[in-house]
Formats: sequence, structure tokens, C-alpha cells
Amino acid sequence: MNYQKLDAPLSLALNEAQNSKEQSLEIFIHTEPVVDSNAIAVLESLGVKDVTCGKDVFTATLVPTAISQLSEQPWVKSLRLSQQLHLVNQRKGMGSFRI
Repeated sequence: MNYQKLDAPLSLALNEAQNSKEQSLEIFIHTEPVVDSNAIAVLESLGVKDVTCGKDVFTATLVPTAISQLSEQPWVKSLRLSQQLHLVNQRKGMGSFRI
């Protein structure tokens, strides 16, 4: 595993996944623009969808062993854990703010 390509939240999630049974993680894969047929084949073999020539950001749900394999590829720039987004202005919190 090339930890230099992983963001901190992904590194932590991988450590937690290793302590439990192997689970899948949702990640962002940042690559050089994919033009090599070998790179396309590797991504597709790991289950990454919508792999097209010239694209450089992908999302996927992968097991830790697949993340490790990707981190070792020279054309992969970085791997980031996808995090659930929350709305900033939710109704339940609006009552506490006054101008």
C-alpha cells in the first residue's frame, strides 16, 4: 500500500476495516488522464464504472485490497474517502440564529 496517495480519512477507515471483517469503502480516485488500455483494464477489473479515455476522476466502492492495488499504480495520483454531505441550512437549526 502506498500511503502517500491516501488522504487521512481514508487511511483511518482502512485501519478500521482491517480490524474488522473486510468492508467496502466509497472513494474518489484521482488519476492521470486515462489513455492507457492497461489502466482502463485495471480500473474495470476492480469494478470501477464509467471508465472512459481521457477521464481523470472516478468514484467507486472498493474493498481494502483493491484500494491497496490502486495505490501502487503509477498513474494513480491520489485516493480520497467519499464523505456524506449535509445541507448547511437545515430547517431544524434555523430557529437558533437571529439577526
